[in-house]
Amino acid sequence: MDRLQSMRVFQQVVDDGSFAAAARKFDMSSAVVTRLVSDLEAHLGVRLLQRTTRRLALTDAGMAYLARVRHILNDIDEAHAAAQSHAQEMSGAIRILTPPIFGVHVLGPLVAEFGRRYPKVVLDIHVDSLLVPPIEDYDLTLLGASDTFDANIIARPIASSPGILCASPGYLREHGLPLQPEDLATHRCLRIKQTANRHRSWRLINPLEGQRVLDVAIEPALLLNHTDTLIRACLDSAGITSQSSHMVASHLHSGALQRILAPWITGTNTLYAALPSRKFIPARTRVFLEFLTDYTRDVVRKMELRQAA
Repeated sequence: MDRLQSMRVFQQVVDDGSFAAAARKFDMSSAVVTRLVSDLEAHLGVRLLQRTTRRLALTDAGMAYLARVRHILNDIDEAHAAAQSHAQEMSGAIRILTPPIFGVHVLGPLVAEFGRRYPKVVLDIHVDSLLVPPIEDYDLTLLGASDTFDANIIARPIASSPGILCASPGYLREHGLPLQPEDLATHRCLRIKQTANRHRSWRLINPLEGQRVLDVAIEPALLLNHTDTLIRACLDSAGITSQSSHMVASHLHSGALQRILAPWITGTNTLYAALPSRKFIPARTRVFLEFLTDYTRDVVRKMELRQAA
């Protein structure tokens, strides 16, 4: 048995969720793929996959084995790439897990430029709103957190930006411009759903007054659990919302949205890239991390300069 080939086949079966799909990737028959996985299980003396007519599922042993297999195969691929680095361009796939909001506003805008610089690197992006993302299954996972983020994971901060209040010019023409935080109580406020009625007040912070905190009571006109829909409603003059500044940078630049009540902010939000391990990081992943960091911080810096002008 070619153990390395069997490991690659096993990983692909799990990633595709199908013996037939993995067989197509390796240009093998489904029977050969099934035999390779069965031989691997026999060699290990443990069942890795539970098979039914409808789906495949990893056993506990399979989950533990897959985590190590990913590291081993990544290390082998990295060694292979290093040996050929003088003769080949950066290549291979980077598996990325991201919530929809970061897929649209962070990854989407940089794909074209990254592709021009590294045409042989494939960004394999999976968009999902998982409360507990399977970080170990991806090369990197994008996470958002406030400035109180205290995660017990390996995570690299990419960029931080303030949460700002904004509205469309059309809404402000119709309802007037809030001149002080307390004015929010009489405006149509668009909020993300939160537990324990926390959406009935807005906590504002003034960075120019020693981080002075002010809680303003409001009655939300709209509650949503989807950030893009909230931004869309704000663009359509539905009311005032709070967003991380880099999320609405393009709308502020175009004039479609206008910041209000500056310098008050609603906190500081940081974008993180979580890694499955500090070891076995492929060169292509390290290059993408550097590109993502530089690109995102440049967007934030340009937006801050425009607002200061």
